[in-house]
Amino acid sequence: MTITPHAIPILSDNYAWLLQDSTGATAIVDPADAAPCIAAIEAAGGRLDMILITHHHSDHIDGVDEVRAKYGCPVVGAGADAHRLPRLDRAVAEGETVMLGDTALHVIDTPGHTVGHIAYEGGGVLLSGDTLFSLGCGRLLEGTPADMFASLQKFAALADDPLVCCGHEYTQSNARFAVQADPGNAALQARAVEVAGLRAAKQATVPTRLSLERATNPFLRAADVATLGTLRAQKDSF
Repeated sequence: MTITPHAIPILSDNYAWLLQDSTGATAIVDPADAAPCIAAIEAAGGRLDMILITHHHSDHIDGVDEVRAKYGCPVVGAGADAHRLPRLDRAVAEGETVMLGDTALHVIDTPGHTVGHIAYEGGGVLLSGDTLFSLGCGRLLEGTPADMFASLQKFAALADDPLVCCGHEYTQSNARFAVQADPGNAALQARAVEVAGLRAAKQATVPTRLSLERATNPFLRAADVATLGTLRAQKDSF
């Protein structure tokens, strides 16, 4: 089954994601600002079957309780982080599956940005939160380069080519670093030009395809932990 994702711009540069599968079942991912998320849900028909959380940061969870109160739907998040998330109706970990209508979303543990970060993959989408961005990856606020490398390798190994639905509109700033880190990459050069055009037109740069990230994202392309660690340190001071 296939999921259709809809980006909801919230806060200064975040995205929540509204997901709909072919049965009409609907979920929202990381609704940190309730009002625009509720507006998007109502515009899509006013149905919400679940709320999915990727990690505990306030710019991903602050609207969860208000959205839950309006729709009475269950909240799903990482059991390892339950102590710092809104109340979970279902606590999950890697290897478990969340059903959205007829579509299975597979839970992937992705520590690095935070130690309890998770992602969801299935139905042609990858909800990567703040682990994988277009042309970048999340800051290592709690985890290590080894954590992030292992998490990104899980994404790189996915057999299909999902749409990457990440948590922020960081692509243009990521592109400026990426072209310096990998100056001979023609696909990356083309992507940077495309991104500049999209942002000039005030359009979103995501979702992106995992295959495009495999070809252009220096963090996803890092050969080993040391390379990723060096890239992340350079990006932090870029």
